[in-house]
Order: sequence, then structure tokens, then C-alpha cells
Amino acid sequence: MTKRNILLTPGPTPVPPEVLKVMAEPIFHHRTPRYRALFQEVSEDLKIVFRTARNVYTFTGSGTVAMEAGVVNFLSPQEKVVVLEVGKFGERWSKLAKAYQLNAIVLKTPYGETVTPEEVEKTLKLHPDAKAVYGTLCETSTGVLLDIEAIAKIVSKTKAIFVVDAISGLAADRLEMDQWGVDVVVSGSQKGLMIPPGLAFLAANGKAIALHQNAKLPRFYVDLAQYEKSLRDWDTPFTPALTLVLALQVALARIKAEGMEKVWSRTAELARKTRKMVHELGLELFAKRPANTLTAVKVPAGVDGEKLVSVMRDEKGVTMAGGQGEMKGKIFRISHMGFISETDVRTGIEALKETLTELQKAQSAKV
Repeated sequence: MTKRNILLTPGPTPVPPEVLKVMAEPIFHHRTPRYRALFQEVSEDLKIVFRTARNVYTFTGSGTVAMEAGVVNFLSPQEKVVVLEVGKFGERWSKLAKAYQLNAIVLKTPYGETVTPEEVEKTLKLHPDAKAVYGTLCETSTGVLLDIEAIAKIVSKTKAIFVVDAISGLAADRLEMDQWGVDVVVSGSQKGLMIPPGLAFLAANGKAIALHQNAKLPRFYVDLAQYEKSLRDWDTPFTPALTLVLALQVALARIKAEGMEKVWSRTAELARKTRKMVHELGLELFAKRPANTLTAVKVPAGVDGEKLVSVMRDEKGVTMAGGQGEMKGKIFRISHMGFISETDVRTGIEALKETLTELQKAQSAKV
């Protein structure tokens, strides 16, 4: 009997059967008309998900490759940037800024809380020479949703560009790149796009491309000039992850058939139902402004959070994500994006209930 394996992590997420199937097909050469036709379709369909009329550039690599591209393509050494740190992935923007010798002004909040648009506006007035603001749509480590629309409106009135990490939030929480005036959006393949890890994406508007022309930070593999040149022929400058591009074609067709509005509403409804089930177990949510992408839940007092996650995974066949960084053992996270169904979540919550009961009984027996 095959062991149950329900994946409720915020990446990688479950992959639809038709996507898995196409990845098993015989491989073919990528420098061919067949591949260019495939890549043209994928590149055009990505615009639908990013909600932009601009080009979306595809890299082979994890989402962090796209984050790095979002730094090196638009800035020069020692330039000032504002970083919105509301968790582990906001901190990654700060680490990238430090690695590339940028002057980072960090707006940091306690885990579970968020930076307000008013704080961003005040900071930009104090630092009018800032060249970029870096933020995160959904802070995966805490389940917090930033008010990207309001922040984009503020940043658009300045010379700075607004660069948003939507690696987990894309195709889960609403993001209107062109309509809201977000200058750069980066993402990855293993979240709402429903394929395995290995592809990263970046879309940039005219304001950002203008900075790119004068940016002096070193870059080679992620230099947008190379990707823009190749994209004119519906190609990439370096070897693509061919199997993943085939998978992406099928996944995007699925998203396109459903429609982005329905994708967002379906995810929001599943998030609502998940939180209702969590409350019914007497558990408390962690994020003050929760995203629809995932739900972060506080571990009950007296329960070993790391053991909770490992028992569910190894004994119950349900994988949820534990806390990261300073929240390790203190929270767990339930994803409800992409191909995750209500049945998956309900099964996961039942396993959670069983495991909590077992661990609490074991703890009582020791006392």
C-alpha cells in the first residue's frame, strides 16, 4: 500500500497529473523552431499571470536567482535602497544589498507584523535619493501580506523603483503589476505556478529598464540585456530547463482556462476555510495581516513545534512547513495555493488534530 503523501507546504506545492505527464515525454533539442514556438507561448502566457504587457524573463534557477537579478540589473555600488523586512525573505533582500555593497535603509518589523505604507512614505521623504524599494508580496516565513498596491502608489511618486518578491504570492494573492505601478516583479516556479523548482522569472517596466541602462553592478548570467536580445527570437541566452518549460506550458494553460480572477477567489476561499478549521481546533493565527497564499499558525503551549511537523510528515503522511529563523518550533504553516484542494486541507487538518492530541497526551503523561 502506498503511503499517503499530502503536500501542504508553501513550496514546492503539488503538481497536477497532466503536468507530471508531459515531463516524462522524450526530450528534444532546445535550439530548434519547436522550442522557440514553445517558449513564445510560455513567455506570452506568463504576462497573463504577472498582469503585465511587458516582457517576462525566464531564468534557470531558484527564485533567489530572480531576486539577485532584481538587484544587479538596476543599481550601482553604494547606491541607497529601502528594504521592507517583515520576515526571512525580506531579510534576503537585505543580504543581497549587503553582498553588492549597497546602502540599505531597513524597515524591520517583528515577525507576524507588516510595514505600513505610511512608514514607507516617511522613509522615502527622509531618503529622497533612494534608487529602489524592495518588498515581498507574501512573506512566506510568517504568512504576512504586504499592502503592495498602496506602497506602489507611494513609490511611483519618487525616483525609486519598487521591486516585489512574488515568489510565493504569484497566482495566489492578487498582484496587478501594471495597474498598480509595480516596477519589477520576481517569482519562481514551485509555488502557485504548480511545477517543480528550477525556473525563476522577472518582469520589469520602463522605469526599471531605464535604470538598467546605467546600472554598474557586476552581472553576467542574469544580465537582462542578454535575455532581452534572446527573447526577440523567443529564446534564452543559456541552456533552458527544457522539461520545466514544457511543464510550465501545461500549468499556464490550466491557469489561463480558469482565469486569474477565479484563481485568486478560489485561493482566498480556501484560505478562509483553512482558518475557520484552525480556529475550530482552538488554535491562533500568527500573521496580523494574513495572505491567502498560506496560513501561519501558532504552536500551542507545551507542544514541541518541530516534533509536531515531523510526526505529521513521517507518521501521518501530511507535510506542513515549520517555522523559520527565530520562529522555528513556534509556528507551522499550511499552504492553500496552486493545485492544493479543499480535500487536501481537510485531510491535513484532521492529521493535525490527531497529532496534537497525541503529543498533548504524551506531554501530560510525563508530568
